[in-house]
Amino acid sequence: MARVWTVTSTTPTQEDAIAIAKTVVGERLAAGGEITGPFLSVFWHLGELGEGQEWRVNLRTSAFYRDRLAARVGELHPWESPEVTATPVEWCSESYAEWVERTTTDPDSV
Repeated sequence: MARVWTVTSTTPTQEDAIAIAKTVVGERLAAGGEITGPFLSVFWHLGELGEGQEWRVNLRTSAFYRDRLAARVGELHPWESPEVTATPVEWCSESYAEWVERTTTDPDSV
């Protein structure tokens, strides 16, 4: 299993994306994150075709915290059924993987 994972979600506003990123990084579930946008999204929702502006938040975490981070993003998200996906980072430098693992360590256990 990959040591480093990217958990991704999209939000309706930049403020929502920033709030999610700040919360999960502050809780040490993610080592860091990037927010990009706005971009146009096209989707099927509530029986009809829709489109809207969204912001993407990519969060880096360790394998240990991947599922906990994904669940927390879902809790913080303003949408009822948000997109929350996780992708393994197939390769990264050893020092980066160590930083992610060290940063996402429970501060009470250190």
